[in-house]
Amino acid sequence: MENEIHVRDVIESDFSQWRLLWEQYNAFYGRTGATALSDEIVMTAWRRLLDPREPVHCLIAEYEDQLVGLAHFIFHRNMITIENTCYLQDLFSIASMRGKGIGRRLIAESYERSKTSGANGVYWHTHSSNQTAMRLYDTVATNTEFVVYRKSL
Repeated sequence: MENEIHVRDVIESDFSQWRLLWEQYNAFYGRTGATALSDEIVMTAWRRLLDPREPVHCLIAEYEDQLVGLAHFIFHRNMITIENTCYLQDLFSIASMRGKGIGRRLIAESYERSKTSGANGVYWHTHSSNQTAMRLYDTVATNTEFVVYRKSL
């Protein structure tokens, strides 16, 4: 099955399927109902993904003409290297397709895109309760043990 999963850049005609994946991803992290992302945020994110001037990118995984996974990543500068780095902001596959190599394929392609762009590496974070994903992540990257702090303004 892994060979039947195709990873590619998102295109404009993917919007409705991408949005369903995006909503499922956000629901996984509790952003539903009153805390769901507004249409303005969703549409702004979508426009950014399609704008070649933006540092934000989207890979999608496709299986039998259906989108089954996504990865959003951002290239940015940092203060400890000359090269940009890549932040893999979002990674998601639909529940019925988990364990079939989608996340691994999306991560691998983000690595390739990062190499091609001249980035020095890829990093991401996940919720500590996401043990299923962490089993994969432990095989493809190093857990740095950093803790994330956030303040909304």
